[in-house]
Amino acid sequence: MHKLKRHLGHSVAAAALIAVTTSSMAHAGAFALREQSAYGQGMAFAGMAAGGSLSSMFWNPATLSAVMGFQSESVISYIAPRSDVDVLSPFPQNEGDIAENAPVPASYYGYRVNDKIILGLGINAPFGLATKYDYNSLVRTSGIAGTTEVFTMAANPVVAYQFNDYLTVAVGAVVEYANVRLTGQALPVFGVSALDDADDFGFGITAGIQLKPMDGTEIGIGYRSRIDHDIEGPLVTQIGTFNVEADGFDLPDKVSVGLRQRIVDGFRLTAGLEWANWSRFETVTLSGAPAPIPLGFEYEDSWYFALGGEYDVNPDLTVRAGVARELSPNDNANRSFRLPDNDRWWFSAGASYQATERFSFDVGYSYITADDTDLVPAAAGGPLSNGPFSGTSDGSVHILSAALKMKFGGPRTEEPIVAKY
Repeated sequence: MHKLKRHLGHSVAAAALIAVTTSSMAHAGAFALREQSAYGQGMAFAGMAAGGSLSSMFWNPATLSAVMGFQSESVISYIAPRSDVDVLSPFPQNEGDIAENAPVPASYYGYRVNDKIILGLGINAPFGLATKYDYNSLVRTSGIAGTTEVFTMAANPVVAYQFNDYLTVAVGAVVEYANVRLTGQALPVFGVSALDDADDFGFGITAGIQLKPMDGTEIGIGYRSRIDHDIEGPLVTQIGTFNVEADGFDLPDKVSVGLRQRIVDGFRLTAGLEWANWSRFETVTLSGAPAPIPLGFEYEDSWYFALGGEYDVNPDLTVRAGVARELSPNDNANRSFRLPDNDRWWFSAGASYQATERFSFDVGYSYITADDTDLVPAAAGGPLSNGPFSGTSDGSVHILSAALKMKFGGPRTEEPIVAKY
């Protein structure tokens, strides 16, 4: 069974080669990925749980209420990050940029069965991370951090029920594949070790509600459950190789709240709030070696606050912009050299263009700048994994997203493209 699971996992990973296997530092706190929508990218994802695009179903599946006929949305985001790390002590050294550029794809499908029931499917990468220190790096050779990769791919089938023009609810399942690789990790007794190509399938649920209390007002609340992964794979150590299972690799649940409010004809204000339960990600314990091996993370919950707006220039062109503040689950007490994550600001802009009756396009751009980041040694209150090392990290990200939307069937409309997906 384990061999079959591993074979299926490798097949999925190969089919998604351009996904987040090579993704850089994550962009939604810790190693979550927010880049699931070009439409949302254009206004810092403000109000996505309330609707606006088919890809809103990632945050709230009840936003499928806007689907007419059959519709699809194919998204590609290109992430160009920079994360420069400087070691300050015990031996000063510039580690350079440990992040890498990467594309992140996502796709969504919606089909209205009748006036009450809408089916949907999302395929995306909810989590991802890759940081890499050079092989001659002091951090790597000392067993503080080497190569870190987290790859996920998820399928999310959902069903929405529209009671009337004012209320829609939805539920769905999440099937998620995860693959993890950690090298350059100093372990007591085992020496500098590597957890290589450990993987697992996990399962979760999504749910949501969308309210339209009055014309021009949309409110949405969406939930994605945590997914517990018991990843399995080889642990390569200086005293041998062991097949281990990692208990506690639990990816967090998330609650999203969104508002879309028409202010005047052609202009809408959007706002969003997200909470991620990262405090569940505490200690991952590797079992299967001669002795259990705990890996401490001790993350905290993260928060995301966004405000944006969009304006219909004409029936074919809509422009939008947004700003967001994100509070990371990492601070000086748990921030490691593997993931020098910190609080950050988002500044975004984008547009939608209706090319034909059936085809439209979204583009979005974000610039992210992280707060000044300290990496604290264990003796001064930092994580044990930092050992005696201290340092700083300077991070920023450029993200460019584009999407192709198609719709077939459903009523014809002369409304702006944001009125119906």
